[in-house]
Amino acid sequence: MVMLIALFAGVIFGLGLIVGGMTNPAKVLAFLDISGDWDPSLAFVMLGAIAVGFFAFKTAAKQSRSLLGLPMQLPASHLIDRKLVIGALLFGVGWGLAGFCPGPAVASILVGGAAVWIFVASMLAGMALHTLAVRRGWL
Repeated sequence: MVMLIALFAGVIFGLGLIVGGMTNPAKVLAFLDISGDWDPSLAFVMLGAIAVGFFAFKTAAKQSRSLLGLPMQLPASHLIDRKLVIGALLFGVGWGLAGFCPGPAVASILVGGAAVWIFVASMLAGMALHTLAVRRGWL
């Protein structure tokens, strides 16, 4: 049952990304190009997501278990450290270069062509490299 609900939530999330235009790299890059032909429409998508997420996290923080009875797992740290800043910078650079971030890339994997596959392969390689670096004590 948990896997079925996770699949349903993922499909709804993917559809939201598609409808919101987040899977279109040209639209994302136009949003990020504030000095050129800026397209502010994705700001509304993001503001909507932030509003929903804000209230969802506030509600979840008051619970010890999810609606499915599983333990609630929320971030415990609010620290802004070097790892967070470097990760955010890498995320931003990747987003700006490719026009994809992880969610929209996965939502586009069957229809996005070679660029999406290259992005997802690079993302997975980066995740594997991070795991290796943590296990070796480099991070």
